[in-house]
Amino acid sequence: MSTIQRSEDLRIWQQVREMCQWYFALVKNSELKKDFFLKDHASRSIGSVMDNIAEGFERSGNREFIQFLAIAKGSAGEYRSQLYRLYDAGYINEETINNKVSEVRTLSEGIGSFMSYLNKSKIKGSKFKEG
Repeated sequence: MSTIQRSEDLRIWQQVREMCQWYFALVKNSELKKDFFLKDHASRSIGSVMDNIAEGFERSGNREFIQFLAIAKGSAGEYRSQLYRLYDAGYINEETINNKVSEVRTLSEGIGSFMSYLNKSKIKGSKFKEG
């Protein structure tokens, strides 16, 4: 186990950052950039995952962190729904939707596992150990 010093050290934060990078590239390289409502809604949902992980970490206590992780997990579900909308609108193909939905499910499971770890942990302060 390694001690986590900042939110950027968390695997779940790193995973969602990669998802954001993929999404930004999709917007930049497709007609999605012109579909303002869908583009912005999906961007806000995936951004919410990343931001809530970071904000919860900065709160320095397990209870608040778990609350923000729950919000992040919910936003991951929202983003997964947005991926289906991107697929239905023709912005991504079947292989991509399957891969991206799988990635988001893995992320959600990771967030849930981390929440469980924090619930059971005796570590209550601003530094967390990743299991």
